[in-house]
Amino acid sequence: MTEFTIASFNVKNLIGADQEYYRFESYTPEEHAWKEDWLADQLLTMNADIVGFQEIFERPALYQVIAETNARGKASNEDVIPDKSKRYHRKAIFQKLLYEVYGEGSLFFAPNLFDGEPGERRPGLAMVSRFGFVEEPVVVQELPEPLVIEFPELGGGEAGSFTLTRLSRPIIKARISVEGQVVTVLNCHLKSKLGEFIRPEGAAFAPEADLTAYDPVGRALGELRAMLRRTAEAAVLRRMVVDELKAGNPLFVLGDFNDGDHAVSSAVVTGERPFKNYSWMRRHDAKRRNDRYSDAEDLEIRSNIKDLQLTSAEKLFVRNSLRDMVYTSAFGGVYESIDQILMSRHFHPDNPQAIGSMEYFSVLNDHLTDGSHPEAPYNKLASDHGQIMAHMRLV
Repeated sequence: MTEFTIASFNVKNLIGADQEYYRFESYTPEEHAWKEDWLADQLLTMNADIVGFQEIFERPALYQVIAETNARGKASNEDVIPDKSKRYHRKAIFQKLLYEVYGEGSLFFAPNLFDGEPGERRPGLAMVSRFGFVEEPVVVQELPEPLVIEFPELGGGEAGSFTLTRLSRPIIKARISVEGQVVTVLNCHLKSKLGEFIRPEGAAFAPEADLTAYDPVGRALGELRAMLRRTAEAAVLRRMVVDELKAGNPLFVLGDFNDGDHAVSSAVVTGERPFKNYSWMRRHDAKRRNDRYSDAEDLEIRSNIKDLQLTSAEKLFVRNSLRDMVYTSAFGGVYESIDQILMSRHFHPDNPQAIGSMEYFSVLNDHLTDGSHPEAPYNKLASDHGQIMAHMRLV
């Protein structure tokens, strides 16, 4: 059996020192050094085989973090891993403590198409894999075909449409061979909950941005625009998921969804949850009151839905444990998981044809503090996300 780990890590604005990424926002050399040190420490603690990163502005900054992590990992090995002359060197604990470096060709970076000048930068994504990549990962941000979402008017007629031609951030699709078993990994960062406001032509800013002239309705519409864009991006991701599953490819989807797993956008990505039984349901083409799906059709419907369904690693973990709360974000008194690892039925414990399973689920969130409590410690240089990791085993 082969064991491996796969993780998601929103690093929060990784860029070199003295570079203005957002307006008036940059790191001094000392701040950057602290952030690099903290990130390397977290990455070493995780010791994950595959990591999807979000909020990466440039490849060199992440490369330095990984190089520092490798250096610390090698030093740790020298301190704690016994050589073969020791009779106890085969103990399982040392396999867990062993750090394996990320080698050449292990890092892939996808810049944001809308990355701009200093002060108007836009972050991309990255992925690191100890197994390397079967082929050059694919980056999706400019859609080959626009996604057009049409709205019917209640009572009849048309109510307009929403068209999405570009994603706010790229999606990385990588194919990785884990000891001969090829898996597809999608790394994403969906549109944030920050409102989208329309700036009038010639104006310096959108009216809703002026909090001294607070416009609650206008700001609500801004949140609606953000939600619509995020959910539309989830639909693009869902299309990629279905393509992979129909091709029979074992799949992981991970990243910052900017929504909990009960949100509509998350449900779009994971797919429908089937009913227990469809034989009681009236047929879509019913001609009579008792025209219902047959028992054979019920089995087929449920099978078709399950085959294209994704499962949350966190939910599988909670199902098998006594824990009732896992969170990766804390803001305004709300603790929730907006970072997710989803997996196809190839790894579901209820699937008799599963090729593997999740043994454990880790979350590193001790650094998170809730901004609604003034006495809570806070460090803007650490990530504002928890890191999550699924411990997998192939059969």
